[in-house]
Amino acid sequence: MKQVKRFLRPFVRRTFSARTIQLLRFRYWCLSSYVPRQLSCRLVKHTPEVHGFGAAPGPSNLVRQLQNVNVSAPTEMCRVMTKCGSDKSWNKYTPLYSALFRERNNQPLRIFELGLGSNNLDVLSNMGVFGVPGASLRAWRQLFPHALVYGADIDRRILFEEDRLKTFHCDQLDRSSIRELWSQPDLRTGLDIIIEDGLHTFEGNTSFLEESLDHLRPGGIYVVEDIGWEDFTDWYERLEKVYSKQYPGYEFAFVVLANHGYNNLLVIRRSLG
Repeated sequence: MKQVKRFLRPFVRRTFSARTIQLLRFRYWCLSSYVPRQLSCRLVKHTPEVHGFGAAPGPSNLVRQLQNVNVSAPTEMCRVMTKCGSDKSWNKYTPLYSALFRERNNQPLRIFELGLGSNNLDVLSNMGVFGVPGASLRAWRQLFPHALVYGADIDRRILFEEDRLKTFHCDQLDRSSIRELWSQPDLRTGLDIIIEDGLHTFEGNTSFLEESLDHLRPGGIYVVEDIGWEDFTDWYERLEKVYSKQYPGYEFAFVVLANHGYNNLLVIRRSLG
């Protein structure tokens, strides 16, 4: 199958526009995933494995909330993300996000996502030649009609600015670059939602988290996407021995969606106090 895709890719790029390819992928997703999930979720409930970390004993409110999400049940966010060209629904993140954010969609939030989805193959963690840079940002803008949406990426070639949407350069392995990002006038007042969908390495994840968590507003949500199973031990140790003590005002929930895969999340919520 991989060889067939590799053979067809140049033909598809020459024959169809990026918009047409995006539309075809959306229709394929509707038939292969959205409709079957609409039917099956009424009969079968798939909930994630969630591990909580923090100072308080027992499962936190955040852990209990995530444990009750049926990740097989498609949502409006699934449809919007996929239509815009994002892979968050394919990874089953959108049912979790829908549960976390459903009561805030009409609020004037400030949303930030690291990683625009470069389609330049010389960039690590690129989305491939059919990737749509900024797809998730445009979906957030549509889903939150009163929000300001910001993004950043190491690839300067894909940065852009649109209505209620602005992007910046950031190298998440360079802490000075991260600090420079947060010094931008547009970002100085903090964010309500921060999504880290960048390099997908433990070093990159922790570098950005440690320089960014203080910029999350009270009651805000911070998410690290695409955590690989080979990093579970490092994450559990860092969460238990360091972060739960260093950040006592935060709830930490490690969400396992793929025990031997890469579609796993760390969800952090800052207390209102």
